[in-house]
Amino acid sequence: MTSRTGFFVLSGVLLLVALLCVGEGVQLIGTGKPLGIGIGVCAFVIPVIGVWFLRQTVRFGRDSERLARELEAEGGLPVDELKRTTGGRIDRASADEVFARRRAEAEEAPGDWRVFFRLAVAYADAGDTPRARKTMQHAIKLHSTEPARSNA
Repeated sequence: MTSRTGFFVLSGVLLLVALLCVGEGVQLIGTGKPLGIGIGVCAFVIPVIGVWFLRQTVRFGRDSERLARELEAEGGLPVDELKRTTGGRIDRASADEVFARRRAEAEEAPGDWRVFFRLAVAYADAGDTPRARKTMQHAIKLHSTEPARSNA
């Protein structure tokens, strides 16, 4: 199963569970008992948090893909220059070397979303997913505040 397929399956399950929670919440509130009302209200809050998280994840993926398409059109996507083991895994020393170069580029151009996009890819290649995500969010933020280029 691809990650995209898995995402859609889990998203569907999340939405189904959210609907079930809301239905149970309505029934609990309908009991008229203070404890039932309290649990029923919680049954409304939990799906809201889940749907908010799903929305943020979809938005992040959409924005990341948009940046990748734009960078590809400019010819600036990072090339895969990583050495791999015979089993196909990324060589750690190779990932560290590429990461050091990407980090230096980001330090030289702190306002360029392109270098932060490439740095996020280097973080992901090095296996540091939380920093990769945070760096990609920074690239998205820089891109959104970048003045529009004129085609003239």
